[in-house]
Amino acid sequence: MSTHTQSSPPASGFTVERALRGMAGTLVLVSLALGWRVHPAFFFLTAFVGANLLQSGFSNACPAMWIFRKLGLKDATGPGGGASCCGDTAERS
Repeated sequence: MSTHTQSSPPASGFTVERALRGMAGTLVLVSLALGWRVHPAFFFLTAFVGANLLQSGFSNACPAMWIFRKLGLKDATGPGGGASCCGDTAERS
C-alpha cells in the first residue's frame, strides 16, 4: 500500500498550474459560445487555446504561465519536489 501525499497549495489557494487550467477552460467555453451565437470566426480562438496547450505539454513553456508567475502565483510542488501540477509519480525510496 503506497501513501501518496501532496503538498498543500500556497495560502492563496491558486497555483500557476490551476490558474492556467482555469483560464484555458474559460477561454474554450467562451469562444465556443461566441462561435455558436455570434460568429464562427471565434472558433479560431478555441483552436489557438488547444494548440497552445498542446505545445505547452511538449515544451513546458507557456506565455500565460510566465504572466501568472509575474502576478505572484507560485508553482505547485508535487510529491517529487519538482514544480509540476502532477509531480513525479514514481515512488522514491
